[in-house]
Amino acid sequence: METKIRNRVSQLFFFAALLLLNFSCTTSTEETKVQQILESMSLKQKAELVVGTGMYFPMPDSIRAMLPPAFGGESTGDTLYDQMVDRVRSYLPGAAGNSAEFPELGITSQVLADGPAGLRISPTREGDPNTYYCTAFPIGTLLASSWDTELIEQVGQAMGEEVLEYGADVILGPALNIQRDPLCGRNFEYYSEDPLVTGKMAAAMVKGIQSNGVGTSIKHFAANNQETNRLTVNTIVSERALRELYLKGFEIAVKEGKPWTVMSSYNKINGTYASESYDLLTKVLRDDWGFDGYVMTDWTGGSDRVAQMKAGNDMIQPGSYEYITTLIDAVENGTLDESVLDTNVKRILTVMMRTPRYKHLEISGKPELKAHARVTYKAATDGMVLLENRDQTLPFSGNIKKVAAFGNTSYEFISGGTGSGDVNEAYTISLIQGLETAGYEFNATLKELYETYIRNARAAHQGPQNMLASIMGGMVPVEEMPLDPAVAKEMAEAMDIALITIGRNAGEGYDREAAEGDFYLTGTEKNLIRDVSQAFHDAGKKAVVILNVAGVVETASWSQIPDAVLCVWQPGQEAGNSVMDVVSGKVNPSGKLAVSFPVLYDDTPTAKNFPGHAVEGAVDDTPDGSGFSFMQRTPWEVVYEEDIFVGYRYYNTFDVPVAYEFGYGKSYTTFQYGNLSLDSEKFEDQVTATIDVTNTGTVAGREVVQVYASAPEGRLEKPDEVLVAFGKTGLLEPGQSETLTFTIDASVLSSFDEENSSWLAEAGTYTLKFGASSRDIREEANFTMEKDITAGTVSRALVPQQEIATLHK
Repeated sequence: METKIRNRVSQLFFFAALLLLNFSCTTSTEETKVQQILESMSLKQKAELVVGTGMYFPMPDSIRAMLPPAFGGESTGDTLYDQMVDRVRSYLPGAAGNSAEFPELGITSQVLADGPAGLRISPTREGDPNTYYCTAFPIGTLLASSWDTELIEQVGQAMGEEVLEYGADVILGPALNIQRDPLCGRNFEYYSEDPLVTGKMAAAMVKGIQSNGVGTSIKHFAANNQETNRLTVNTIVSERALRELYLKGFEIAVKEGKPWTVMSSYNKINGTYASESYDLLTKVLRDDWGFDGYVMTDWTGGSDRVAQMKAGNDMIQPGSYEYITTLIDAVENGTLDESVLDTNVKRILTVMMRTPRYKHLEISGKPELKAHARVTYKAATDGMVLLENRDQTLPFSGNIKKVAAFGNTSYEFISGGTGSGDVNEAYTISLIQGLETAGYEFNATLKELYETYIRNARAAHQGPQNMLASIMGGMVPVEEMPLDPAVAKEMAEAMDIALITIGRNAGEGYDREAAEGDFYLTGTEKNLIRDVSQAFHDAGKKAVVILNVAGVVETASWSQIPDAVLCVWQPGQEAGNSVMDVVSGKVNPSGKLAVSFPVLYDDTPTAKNFPGHAVEGAVDDTPDGSGFSFMQRTPWEVVYEEDIFVGYRYYNTFDVPVAYEFGYGKSYTTFQYGNLSLDSEKFEDQVTATIDVTNTGTVAGREVVQVYASAPEGRLEKPDEVLVAFGKTGLLEPGQSETLTFTIDASVLSSFDEENSSWLAEAGTYTLKFGASSRDIREEANFTMEKDITAGTVSRALVPQQEIATLHK
C-alpha cells in the first residue's frame, strides 16, 4: 500500500493540501468556478443535480417487479436523461447512488457507496471475469470498544483507499447514532451509548477515510435510534436531550472530522421530518456548527421535496424523475425560489471539485486488500472485551492443544450485520479455521456434526428474515443445534478445552426483540452452555463462551457457568484469526465496553417506550415513498421519556444493577493508577490533569483510562457522572508506567440550558473521577468553579410541541 501511495503523491498533491484546511475555506478560484457553472445551468439541470439518478442493483426479476422505476431502471421518456443515468450507473456497479453529470458544463457525477463497515459494491460485473471484493472491517461497536482513535483512523485510511481505488467519491458512513436502546437493529453500525465516545470515534474515522481524497457522509442525522417504522416515526425529545446526547456526537464529528457530506435521517424530530427541518439542517448544522458541505437524504427519506430544498437538504437520494418535475414546477409556480435551489447546487458543486472523478484520477480497481486484511485483523483484537475469566482460564496454557468447538457460529462466524452495513468480502475466517491456523487441533467428528446440521437447516430455510436482507445481503444464523449431552461428555474426555460460540445478527429494516433467540438466549443455547461446561468441569477441564454478536445480549443468568466469556462482537472478515490471537494470549485483550449490558431488558430506561406506538386516529395520506412495499409509512411516534438519562447516565444515577457496566473490560494483567495531579484547584478556562498508569501484572498490556466528571447540584438536573475524556496507554511491559494527560474545558462540563439556549457550567465543586470503568473508579480530584460559565449560545431549534413527562421524575 505504501508504494501505491508514493506513486500517487503527485496526482493527489493538489487536493491533499486542501484537506489540511477547514472545508469551509473554499478558494476564490473554486468559488468563481462554481458560480460560472451555476450561471450556465438551466433550471432543469439544477433540478436534476439535486435529485439522484435512482438506485439499481442486481436482484431476481420477481423482486424487481415489486419496485418502482427508480429501482428497476425503466425508461422515463426523457432520452437524454435516461442515457445519462445509464452512463453514471455503470461507473461503479453496486454503488448505492449517483448524482447527475453534465460533461459539457464540467459537472461530474458523484458516486455514493455504502457503508459503515466497509465499501459495499457488487463483486461481479456483467462481461467481466474479475471479482471485486472489499474488506469487511469490524463493526462500529467493536471499534468503539477499542477506545483507540488512532486505530480507528488507521481503519479509516484503509477503508478510504478502497473507496478511492474502486472509483467511489463518497462513502455513506460512518454511522454514529446513539445506542439508546439495546434492541435497535442497527446498533452494530453505531459506536456507543455515550456521545463523547461516539463523536471522537466518528471524527477519527472521517479523518482516516478522507485522507485518501474521498468523502464521507456521516449518518443518520439525527435521533435515528430505531428501525421500527423508521420512515415515519416521530421522535419526541427534549431540546436538552437532543443537544447533550443525540446531536453532540455529530457536533464533534463535524467540527473535528470535517466530513464532506451529512445524511439526514428518515425519522421526524418533534413533528418535522429530519430532511425537511430547517432547524436541524440550517440552524444547528450550519449556523451553530459551521458545516459547509452538502446534505443528502437517506434513501427515500422525507415526504415533501420542496420543503427539503428549503430546509437545506441539498440532494435527494436515490431520486426519481418525478421529483425533478416536482422541483421545476415549484420554481415555476413560485412555491420554491430558484435562489434556494442555487444554494443547494453550489454546495454540491463545491464538494464535487474535491472528488477523484472531478480531478480525473485514474482508478486501479485493485486496492491493497491483503494489507487491509491485516488492519482489520489487528483492529478486531483491540476491540474484543473480556467479560469473565475465572482462575486464569484465558489465555490458553501451554498444555492446551486440542479444542472442542461448539455452537453453530463456530463454523459460520458472523463478520458483520445485514443491510447496507454488510460488505461483499472474499471470505470470513471461522473460529474453526482460526484454530487450525493457530496450530490447535479440533475434533473432526464434532465439526462434521455441526456442518451437516447447518447445511440441512439452510436447505430447509424458506426465505430471509426480511426482504431488505434478501436484497442487500448479510447472514442470518440458523437456529442453534440441540446437542446431546453424551456428545459433550465424549468431547470432554478427548479434548483439552471447550469453546462455545453464541451468534446473533441484526440489520437494517427491523429491530431486535426482547425475546429468546435475540436479546435473551434460547433454552437450547443455555442448555449447550450448561451441558458442555458441566461435562468439561467433570473432566477437570474448562469451557469458554465466545459472544459473536451484533449487539448487547442478556448474560446475567448464565455467565457464571463457563470459566470465561469473551465478547468479540462482529470482528470483520479475519474473525477467527483475531479471536484466536486473544484466547491464545498472542494479544492481551484491552477492549472496554462502550455500551452497558443490563441484567434484564426491562431494566433499561427505554424499555417502557421502545419502539413507540401507532398514532391513534391518524390517517396516513402520505404516498409510500419508500420504494419497498414492505416498508409502508405507518403513522408512529416514540417519546424519549428517559430524557438525558440513557445508558450509564441512568444506571449509575439511579443505582440500577447491570451485568457489565459501561467502560468495563478485563485484561490478562493488572494496572495501578497513581500520582494524580491537577494543574489548578480553581477552574478558569480549563483544567489539566495527569495520572500515571503502571502495569503491575506479569504480561504486557494496554489500559483504557476513563475520566468522568461529577458536577455540583444546581438549577439543572444532572447525571451522577458524565464521561469527559479518555485515553489509552501504549503497550506496557510488566512494571512499566506511562503518564496520561487530559485537558478538560468548560464545553465538556456544561449542561444544555433550554431556557437560554446555551451551554452552562454551573458554579461549585466538581469531582474528576479516573477509572477503569464507570463503576471502577481508581483516583479522584476536585476543583472549584467560582462562577457560572456559559460555554456557548446556540440557535433555539427543534422545540418539542408537547411536554415530555420524564420517567426519572
